[in-house]
Amino acid sequence: MPPTSTVGCEDCLREGTRWVHLRSCLACGHVGCCDSSARKHAASHAEHAKHALARSLEKGETWAWCYEDDVFLTPDRG
Repeated sequence: MPPTSTVGCEDCLREGTRWVHLRSCLACGHVGCCDSSARKHAASHAEHAKHALARSLEKGETWAWCYEDDVFLTPDRG
């Protein structure tokens, strides 16, 4: 279940490192940092946990990303 709020990237907080933007795993809710961040924890989680889908946690953003297929996903507005 994606979180409704978070203080930051779970892994960066544990390591004491910084992040740029946050992503939430749609399979388990893990919050990781984006590929613009130095540690790329969201992508790492997707690879190791085999959880391909993550959504942006940035305010006003409603998209998701499939790491397995390299596909940008947006909500159906129809």
